[in-house]
This record gives sequence, C-alpha cells and structure tokens, in this order.
Amino acid sequence: MLRIKCPYCGVREHTEFIYGEDANRSLPDPDASLHNWNNYVFARQNVAGEHLEYWQHTLGCRAWLKVQRDTVTHDITWTGLPHETPPQQKEAST
Repeated sequence: MLRIKCPYCGVREHTEFIYGEDANRSLPDPDASLHNWNNYVFARQNVAGEHLEYWQHTLGCRAWLKVQRDTVTHDITWTGLPHETPPQQKEAST
C-alpha cells in the first residue's frame, strides 16, 4: 500500500488520494494541430523508474500535490506542492 505525505495533513494512505496526471507534461499551444492535441490526450510514455505525478488529496484537505514515485517499486521519494521541484531536479538544473 502506498503512503503519501501531504504537506498539510501528514502521511496518509493512498486511498485518500486520486491520481491526477503526469507532472512532466505541459499543454500544447492552443493553436496546436489536432495531431499534437491527440498526442497530448492519448499518447503516454510508460516510464519505468522515477516519475513525477500530480495527485489530489480528495478525502483530506483537497490539495493538489506533486509526487515523485518509482513506477517499478512504487516507492515514493518526494512529495511537495505543485510549484515545488524535487531536490534532485533542482541540482540538475543549476
């Protein structure tokens, strides 16, 4: 069972949350082609390993979170608010 740390409520069972989407993707330009929008909506990369995701604490404070989770082991290595960046990514971008 996954246990997710909400910045406001503390560690909770994953059943209090719902998965939102991949946190690494960005919306296409509003004038983008239908092909680009189709890829955004339907094409997914099935990443094995560390991955950033959005989750919402629906049965708690209702906050949206950014969760870094290993898709193979389901280990959660970091949680934060949507505007925050995991420490490893901060170091890599500097």
